Amino acid sequence: MQLHHHSFCPHSRFVRLVLAEYGIEPELVEERVWERRPDFLALNPANETPVMVEQQAPSVPGAAIIAEYLDETRGLALGDRRLLPENPLERIEVRRLVAWFNEKMFLDVTDHLVRERIYKRYMKAHQGGGSPDATTLRAARANIRYHLKYIGWLAKGRNWLAGQRMTHADLAAAAHLSVADYLGDVPWDEDEDAKEWYARLKSRPTFRGLLNDSIPGMPASKTYADLDF
Repeated sequence: MQLHHHSFCPHSRFVRLVLAEYGIEPELVEERVWERRPDFLALNPANETPVMVEQQAPSVPGAAIIAEYLDETRGLALGDRRLLPENPLERIEVRRLVAWFNEKMFLDVTDHLVRERIYKRYMKAHQGGGSPDATTLRAARANIRYHLKYIGWLAKGRNWLAGQRMTHADLAAAAHLSVADYLGDVPWDEDEDAKEWYARLKSRPTFRGLLNDSIPGMPASKTYADLDF
């Protein structure tokens, strides 16, 4: 199995966490989508990460599609550790929250943080590279407070974000927070419930791959790999 990804693409990180929970170690192929590599466009004409490729199967594009595909093909083997509930009604809440984090939080926060502070470092001028836009970053940092409070509210009333068991919802939220945490843009002191929930996630062995990621010339924040904050 190959996973075409970017180390700091939150959608890619979500899929890496899902795969890790399944005990699957794919070959990681890093993609810089702004380069529009022809071979990658052949796999996914939308030119978006992540894309999963298995032998004798069509490429599987997009975080949500990959997660659903893995549940359909491997979910039963996890038993009570399955990342989507068996009950269709319980799946509604999981899918709602996955969409919330992978779509709304992405558009509000992580897309801006990653593009402005990471991707632009490697993009040429004609690709949109250059200095980070301060106004965009201020908006993202204001928006993350709202999402952190929502996560804290969910975590306070439930064992995990979507209910009693860890699901795709927790992994999606953690993937987005992990990117912002690397950059030092998560105001952890503003919500203890969210902080405690995230500490449980990043203490899992499946999180180690993400915590080992780094950006040359841009060290991680002090809290990033500190399991006790």
